[in-house]
Amino acid sequence: MRTVYHAEGIVDAYLVKDALENAGIPAFINGEYLIGGMGQLPARDFMTVSVPDIFAEDAGPVVREITDMLRAPVADERAEPAPPPLRLKPATP
Repeated sequence: MRTVYHAEGIVDAYLVKDALENAGIPAFINGEYLIGGMGQLPARDFMTVSVPDIFAEDAGPVVREITDMLRAPVADERAEPAPPPLRLKPATP
């Protein structure tokens, strides 16, 4: 088994694992259950994604693609500018 990704959290570990499996590469998350032992503290470098040795080269491009997507800035999804806020007038008696 070769480690192809060091995860910061459970979410990105599963994103990489799922992307690898969708590409036909078997993937495994190591250290997933160590997070509960850490309590509220972040568990750094304990969780990794591994693949069998024969798939290590094929996993590289898939992992890079997911890593680039995770690091990319989030674009504003609105095509049109937001309308101005409503300005309410005080009620007159």
